[in-house]
Amino acid sequence: MPVHDSLLLLDDVEPLGQLVADELEKRWADGTGALDAICHYSLVPTGKLFRPILLLDSARAVGGDAAAVLPAAAGAECGHVASLIHDDIIDQDDLRRGRPSVQNKYGINDAIVAGDALLFDHFASLAECRQTGVPDSRVAAALEAVARAGLDLCRGQSLEAELTASRRFDAATYLQVAMLKTAAFFRGSCESGALLGGGSPDQVEALRLYGESIGTAFQIHDDLLAYLSKSDVTGKPDISDVQNGRVTLPVIIAYEAGTAEQRQQISNALFFSADPEQGLTALTKITSETGAVAAASRMARTYAETAKNAVLTLPASPSRDRLIFFADAVISRDY
Repeated sequence: MPVHDSLLLLDDVEPLGQLVADELEKRWADGTGALDAICHYSLVPTGKLFRPILLLDSARAVGGDAAAVLPAAAGAECGHVASLIHDDIIDQDDLRRGRPSVQNKYGINDAIVAGDALLFDHFASLAECRQTGVPDSRVAAALEAVARAGLDLCRGQSLEAELTASRRFDAATYLQVAMLKTAAFFRGSCESGALLGGGSPDQVEALRLYGESIGTAFQIHDDLLAYLSKSDVTGKPDISDVQNGRVTLPVIIAYEAGTAEQRQQISNALFFSADPEQGLTALTKITSETGAVAAASRMARTYAETAKNAVLTLPASPSRDRLIFFADAVISRDY
């Protein structure tokens, strides 16, 4: 796609993102209690807003109205941020979006409660779409889709813990974790947007596949960022995976392709190193030598292509074009 066409697609992204940001700014802002302050801190300033914008464009791609589904889009970000708060507690990460994580700033107990509150707000926001004119049947279907996505996220978190504890280098299990833990929320955003927007069963299924595929591509690329970008760019610790002994796709590929000596070095860096920085340095060297970073990048591209092909079945529209654009964007970002 020519550069000028890409810029035209982005012209409408900023207003969509601003709509969501303004909606999030209002939530929790008027409260006087500690919970309101913590939730507001976790949401504002916003992150990339991928999931809310995908929900809005999914709804518009099937003929829906962005204003009618705006509460659901804001809710999608609340649900996503809730999962980040809980992730940071589990991983003991002190940095998120370039500033102290919620559990670092407010303590673990308050962070757990804030994460729970944002999850409930996710569902309340979906239900709020009844007040903007979305039929009850569509809202109920969207609630079901998001609930299923949330359950899959929990299954993915549990499976990731099992994989980490087992110290196995298993690409199939890694991909299952990615599809459950990360792709589920992308899937839920796109599927619920299509449902709220009044999409046909085929259109809903196309956007469901799109969300799952783009989410998997997103996670693979996210796991590459430790070897491609630094924490001052990503806004989160680049040593987190090493510090937590988490086996990611580039490391799995490097382990499978490496020599016996390199395999031992990978195990030492992940499971036995007292210095996560040194461990990351060793893994960066080995993933480069074995071509693992390039191989993982190709896998991310394959999932992105699947996502693009899925939405090509939808009627031509600026929203469909932006969904295609985002499939490329999630695997070219440096943050």
